[in-house]
Amino acid sequence: MIELRPFAKLGGADHGWLKAKHHFSFASYYDPDNVSHGALRVWNDDEIAPNSGFPAHPHANMEIITYVREGAITHQDSLGNKGRTEAGDVQVMSAGSGIRHSEYNLEPSKTKIFQIWIEPTTRGGQPTWGSKPFPKADRSGKLVTIASGFDGDADALPIRAKARVLATTLKAGESAEYAPDKARHLYLVPAAGSIEVNGVRVNARDGAAIRDEATLKITALEDAELVLVDAA
Repeated sequence: MIELRPFAKLGGADHGWLKAKHHFSFASYYDPDNVSHGALRVWNDDEIAPNSGFPAHPHANMEIITYVREGAITHQDSLGNKGRTEAGDVQVMSAGSGIRHSEYNLEPSKTKIFQIWIEPTTRGGQPTWGSKPFPKADRSGKLVTIASGFDGDADALPIRAKARVLATTLKAGESAEYAPDKARHLYLVPAAGSIEVNGVRVNARDGAAIRDEATLKITALEDAELVLVDAA
């Protein structure tokens, strides 16, 4: 089962400095029929104006993955972590028992990110933050795990959830396959380009909520970049 969530129909907000679209209920956008997809709680499509961003604010008991599509995001938190994550890189914050952080676009041009929140398997614990490059050339034509709570994904950024975040870039006509457990909750969004998933067309920034599919065959209808979450 693949449920298409067109970008044009997503909830959202325009704060001037921030233009956000919400794949699930978030902040002032609330849809009781669209609160989460399994353990996947938030998928925000954010465009952040130059020299602006999110001032320090708290989080707890959430795994927060930031996928930078364009530009760069600069992170600072109450543990003393500081870092700049640019397009092609990924950052992960395990909020654990509680952490405060800020996220700013200190670049001269717009920054575009996907911000993905996954509910942790266990609550509490020491907060952590990390960032890692995942060059697009290294994931061309294949799905690469960029964040994971499974022991076998040693090259991925660790998260405290039985979930996996994957990404790929595909040239027009190329395909990639993924074989999930049918009981899992999958959610896929192309950052750019149009794709077909098991015969269903998904355009750039649309969402596809997927259940009960034994195999996913993802084919690029044009050059495409996409992110896939596999959650409990």
